[in-house]
Amino acid sequence: MFQKLYDKALLWSKHEYAPKYLCALSFAESSFFPVPPDVMLAPMALAQPDKALRFALLTTIASVLGGVFGYGIGYFLFDSIEPWLQTTHYWDSYLTAKSWFENWGFWAVFVAGFSPIPYKVFTIAAGAMSMVFLPFVLASVIGRGGRFFLVAMLLAAGGEKLESKLREYMDRVGWATVALVIIGAGIYKFLPQG
Repeated sequence: MFQKLYDKALLWSKHEYAPKYLCALSFAESSFFPVPPDVMLAPMALAQPDKALRFALLTTIASVLGGVFGYGIGYFLFDSIEPWLQTTHYWDSYLTAKSWFENWGFWAVFVAGFSPIPYKVFTIAAGAMSMVFLPFVLASVIGRGGRFFLVAMLLAAGGEKLESKLREYMDRVGWATVALVIIGAGIYKFLPQG
């Protein structure tokens, strides 16, 4: 089952519009969408290793532009979205991002590029806290670019050998991921809330 999905993802990653979809996903993820661009960048870099750096550059540019949009949401609309944000699972992440900003400023955005906390939370928090704009953009370029170039270069370096190994183990990896999600959801459900 997962091998078929994996094969489809690699096939889609070679589609002529794949770079445009990658840019759209990268922009949206930095401000409001929950799916990270790595899910497209990885198979694209794996399927076309000679274009991996180009894909990483496109992802970085679109992600930073999306981050600027997220910054605008935080700066201009935070009072409007705060009640909604408090009712979502993003609220705790927002409070963590806010704390990071208070403690580390510029470095919080840089670290956010590699953090498990969704990047959009940091972009909105940066705007809501009126972080100085140019350092925000610079930290976004370095942090997000570092992450995406690292992903693209590792997968491009692995090439066909990595692709064949991934395909061979894809069903096991897929089912292990499903099991981890179910276990994580079960643990979250039984943890004390509040």
